[in-house]
Amino acid sequence: MDLTSEFPSPQATALQLSLLFALAVLAQWLLRAWLASRQIRHVARHRHQVPDAFARRVKLAAHQKAADYTLAKGRVSLLDMTLSAVVVLAWTLLGGLDALNQGLLDLMGTGLAQQLALLATFAAISSLVELPLSLYQTFVLEQRFGFNQMTLRLWLTDALKSALVGAVIGLPIAALILWLMASAGPLWWLWAWAVWTGFNLLLMWVFPSFIAPLFNKFEPLADEALKARVSTLMQRCGFEAKGLFVMDGSRRSAHANAYFTGFGHSKRVVFFDTLLKQLGCDEVEAVLAHELGHFKHRHILKRMLLMFAASLAGFALLGWLSQQLWFYSGLGVRPSLDLALGQTGAGIGLGNEALALLLFLLATPVLSFFVTPLFSALSRRDEFEADAYAMQQADGAHLASALLKLYEDNASTLTPDPWYVSFYYSHPPALDRLARMPAPSTTST
Repeated sequence: MDLTSEFPSPQATALQLSLLFALAVLAQWLLRAWLASRQIRHVARHRHQVPDAFARRVKLAAHQKAADYTLAKGRVSLLDMTLSAVVVLAWTLLGGLDALNQGLLDLMGTGLAQQLALLATFAAISSLVELPLSLYQTFVLEQRFGFNQMTLRLWLTDALKSALVGAVIGLPIAALILWLMASAGPLWWLWAWAVWTGFNLLLMWVFPSFIAPLFNKFEPLADEALKARVSTLMQRCGFEAKGLFVMDGSRRSAHANAYFTGFGHSKRVVFFDTLLKQLGCDEVEAVLAHELGHFKHRHILKRMLLMFAASLAGFALLGWLSQQLWFYSGLGVRPSLDLALGQTGAGIGLGNEALALLLFLLATPVLSFFVTPLFSALSRRDEFEADAYAMQQADGAHLASALLKLYEDNASTLTPDPWYVSFYYSHPPALDRLARMPAPSTTST
């Protein structure tokens, strides 16, 4: 009796993977298009009237601007999701990645340099494909609604800096991971995960002091009254930061924000200059109290641990998939002859490390998309907890007033589709969030 006949051949398994992957891409696109269409229809249907809960605080013109902005972004998202699906299929099942790999092999031969070139060229081509839509979003859509503050020169400068920083940081870490994949034995994925985790922790530490200043100016908070209130609040909450800084966010966008950055003793509190212009001192204190709520409930730490656990599972899965011939051929590429003949030994096989990485990076978002609602729900729960903490440390009416101003100034719709919210929203919609707070003490103008 031939026992091998009970198991599918690598060719059959590859064909099954190709079919399943194509169906997954189609299912993702259909679901994304359905959700975007629901959002567009729902917002358009409620465009002509401010919701009753906001009728006395939000003017119709502001509500309609938010609706129009949401509709415009929704239409662009339909184009974006279609382009993304086509690009993923073009790289995989239609042979784009295989053609690029074979072309570089013919030009450079096998080796680490060829694999780094494959990663870099893939990244460059992907950026070029996304370029037209990015330019449209910045200089047409955002410009039309009064949010874009960037010049073309600044945009190009940012793009060049990002490419250089990505190359300086990304290529060495990529080279190390590729070397581990080829040389560290069957448990290479564990070593690679450790390197990746350490790299991310290091990046969190160096980002505030060395990377962020390449793109923005950070000046110490000059408002002594606000500085005193913020410092008192942080002491009361047991939070230590290296400094309070104001970032020139208005150089690029009219959107406002505040955030913590850094790790350990390098933590900083950063306010966008647009935020300080839009909010009063009491409101800024309340917004910061919300951010401190994330710190107090250890949301950031929990998310980091979740990210590291997920990346460990991802590296372990990649460690197994990279040894399977059907993984490569099922996603449209030809691996090196060593793997095809089953002669990989402890490693992956010469020339397949970068292919395995890129295929995994292309396929994972398609499948992980379907668990987006779970992580969105967890994030919304964290936001409610941070709001509750903020109302213990600051005036809840001031927090409500600040949020209402930010919703209006950022043209965030007050009438999102419930299904769209459940799937995508990392923050609760305005109605749900403000319903838990005292009425704002100020009236929108």
